[in-house]
Amino acid sequence: MAPSERTPLASGQPEEHRNSALPLHRPSSYPAATGGHSESHSASSPTLLSSFRWLIFSSWLNILLVFVPLGFLAEKLHWGAATIFTLNFLAIVPLAKLLGDATEQASLKLGQTLGGLLNATFGNAVELIVGIVALTQGQLRIVQTSLIGSILSNILLVLGMSFVAGGIYKDENLFQTTAAQASGSIMTLGTVAVALPAAYQSSITMHTLLANAGQGEPKGPNTDPEQGLLFISRGTSIILLVIYAIYLVFQLKTHAYLFEADQNNEDEEEETPNMTPIAAVIGLGLVTVVTSFNADYLVGAIDEVAQEYKIPKAFIGTILLPIVGNAAEHVTSVWMAAKDRLDLSLAVALGSSIQIAIGLIPTLVLVGWAIDQPLTLYFQTFETVVLIASVVLVNSLIQDGRSNYIEGVMLCALYAVAAISFWVEP
Repeated sequence: MAPSERTPLASGQPEEHRNSALPLHRPSSYPAATGGHSESHSASSPTLLSSFRWLIFSSWLNILLVFVPLGFLAEKLHWGAATIFTLNFLAIVPLAKLLGDATEQASLKLGQTLGGLLNATFGNAVELIVGIVALTQGQLRIVQTSLIGSILSNILLVLGMSFVAGGIYKDENLFQTTAAQASGSIMTLGTVAVALPAAYQSSITMHTLLANAGQGEPKGPNTDPEQGLLFISRGTSIILLVIYAIYLVFQLKTHAYLFEADQNNEDEEEETPNMTPIAAVIGLGLVTVVTSFNADYLVGAIDEVAQEYKIPKAFIGTILLPIVGNAAEHVTSVWMAAKDRLDLSLAVALGSSIQIAIGLIPTLVLVGWAIDQPLTLYFQTFETVVLIASVVLVNSLIQDGRSNYIEGVMLCALYAVAAISFWVEP
């Protein structure tokens, strides 16, 4: 279908209702919302030097970059696990922000759909780095809890606060229904893929209990639960990665028009880059390398901190680490929602969750296979239930193509309940 033949609203709402929003003045870059200064209106194009100057000084949050060298020193001088954990935890916050800033600049000429995808991809770089580091250290539970926590953080906290931010300025915000439903369906698939190994483990446990009660032995060729879980997880991971590749073709090529928000508002300003493409790519590479070291020190200190301060590892993995790792997506999504760009907020929040569910998780399972680490898709039953409940709630809220602040409050409330629950999870 040609763009001119499509109806202006996929959600089925009248065009005049769509355009009743407050005038849209999109900032040159979302970091300006945090107190940064934009150079987008300067007459000259950015240079390599001015690009890096903007990247470092675009936000007051970058003051926290002082914790990056402190985190290195804490590790090298053995300042103690608590100090190492705290300093590197704080260091990752601005590093995640820099990843988001550089990604935003690199994606300006790529269009909203590809730009949102690129933002979500590099926004998940912290989760990927933390996951690989924890995997090489044999911290399989930290890998699993951080991945589940990242999904929950995106679809509950980030999306919830985006709905609240959008609802402050308008009674209702509209977004592309078909694209949102497609994203919700993909998330459901990823959730089911996590639930099936849990169901398999439950059936094995029940079978063993019944066999022991009858003083018999389990029958059948697959009597080793661990090997069965590995077989299911690795096979499922390959299938999920194929599905994710097909979804990218659907999103970026065959049905790209479904994911493009309407551009009917003539008052919207065109974004002007503050960084050159080369500087943005160099920035992404440098920040990713530095983040990998801070993440390595952070993960290495988790065990000792959890034991010394009685902080559950499940809470560290599902709540603390994802909040830091999702800092870039959080700022982008909420800022765009406040500017009535809810389609972009959904692209970032849901897109990031989809990447983790059917991209990052299966990738780490296969990486674990390659380095002989038995990472599986079997998450604890409690975590699986929380994930399923969250996806069900999100799907129910995005079906009508509308959002308001009370829906955002509901998502944030469920996230708060999950955080309380993970604090006492055994």
